[in-house]
Amino acid sequence: MTERTRDAIRYSLTVFIIVRLGLFLLGLATVAVVVPVEPVDVPGWPAGDLPDPGLHNVFTAWERFDALWFLRIAEGGYIDGDGSAAFFPAFPLLIRAVSFVIGGHPFAAAMIVSNIAFAAALCVLYLLTAEERSVDTARTTVLLLGAGPASLFFYAPYSEALFLLFAVVAFRSARHRSWALAGGAALLGALTRSIGVVIAAAIAIEAIHQWLEGRRGSLLPGLAAAVAGGLGTAGYLVYWQFKGDDWLAPLHQQATWQRSFRWPWETLFDATVRAYRYLGEANGGYWLLDWLLVVPVVAAAVYVTARYRPAYALYVAAGILIPLCYVFEPRPLMSMPRFVLPLFPAFWAIAEVLRRFRVPRLAVVGVSAALLGVLTLLFVNWYYVF
Repeated sequence: MTERTRDAIRYSLTVFIIVRLGLFLLGLATVAVVVPVEPVDVPGWPAGDLPDPGLHNVFTAWERFDALWFLRIAEGGYIDGDGSAAFFPAFPLLIRAVSFVIGGHPFAAAMIVSNIAFAAALCVLYLLTAEERSVDTARTTVLLLGAGPASLFFYAPYSEALFLLFAVVAFRSARHRSWALAGGAALLGALTRSIGVVIAAAIAIEAIHQWLEGRRGSLLPGLAAAVAGGLGTAGYLVYWQFKGDDWLAPLHQQATWQRSFRWPWETLFDATVRAYRYLGEANGGYWLLDWLLVVPVVAAAVYVTARYRPAYALYVAAGILIPLCYVFEPRPLMSMPRFVLPLFPAFWAIAEVLRRFRVPRLAVVGVSAALLGVLTLLFVNWYYVF
């Protein structure tokens, strides 16, 4: 093990453990601090009663919103027509496997999978960032993702942590020309989230880029890795063709959440207007919170496109533009703070801009911790932060 690897593990796990313990305490302390919103059931998995204070909230405070969908699918499988097709299968399958090993506890299994995946993702991300940018950028990026305002979704039983892990493994493997590992990680990423197919496209771009740079070796292994990644999405669509006679069910069932197509610039304009028009209203904070967490990442994506390798630019651009095209019209950026979390090159850009303007890491941590506390308070009390 190299010194850089040891440093990556030490630093990344330190950030992970401190934030993880802090969030456990926040979950315990913030339940029922404000008047909670009525819990939202999913088909076949009731949300339970209104949250109440108690030691159980150290863990149970994180069983919220989409976590219920993943748990339901892990336990009962997919049901045609109930909206479950929108949730890709890798995370529920891992929950089911771990739950079997630990004696049938799906929620505990989900927490284990998401948290181990995130700890591992931070370590690999540190190594990739140190190799591609600098050690300083690596440390700041780990802080931005490990302790950022929306990072609670990495620690909750959601699929974002697993997706980030597969993405960083795929990219680092491609940069090292370990095409078999890159293709396997891309395939698993495509089975984790609908946007995962973009990893396969990015690997193809990286393979072509390396070939044009004159590196030794054939172009075919890199393209084969990209094809393997695409098979993850294709396999899931084929599954729905056999199950429900609708191979586009994962897309069609987005209608369950009333999402419709809009051009991304229309979404951003509408979101900006709403963020400030409704600021004084009871629920106006949702729009502003979405805007504050998403717009800096959109700006960082422009930086990525201009300065980073084409594969990273494609991954970030597609990871932003595709969700901006399928929106819940009354709240255009709903869920976008969560969707942009795995777009790690955008956080490289933010880290480098912060360094250029000599913003101390302590200030970044302070602001992030404050916003993370606010989002955690809302999340555990069932406010619509998802």
